[in-house]
Amino acid sequence: MTVQELWDSGLLKQVNEGDDMEREITKLFCCDLLSIAMSKAPSGCAWVTVMGNMNTLAVASLADAACVIMAEDARLDPTALNKAKMQGITVMETELPIFDAALLIHQRLSAPENPL
Repeated sequence: MTVQELWDSGLLKQVNEGDDMEREITKLFCCDLLSIAMSKAPSGCAWVTVMGNMNTLAVASLADAACVIMAEDARLDPTALNKAKMQGITVMETELPIFDAALLIHQRLSAPENPL
């Protein structure tokens, strides 16, 4: 599944359309500790978190995440949203808990030919 396919799926609220919407999502990553995410988030992941500040975007960039998904009704603060726009980072939101959001996306990633 590409970032664009997830964006268009209707599963998540669209917040910021990034620069690389055709990027393939390789796996999911759930973590709210930025130091762990910095060292453990796999390149190309869809990172599900509740941390909505500029440091989250810095870590997403360093870890080469495909997109950031804000769970549990968490939102980027205004400074972070502006930074996401400047850096071309795709950000989406959901009211679902982190696990439920990740599971929903995982089921789509695991489905044959990712039917949306």
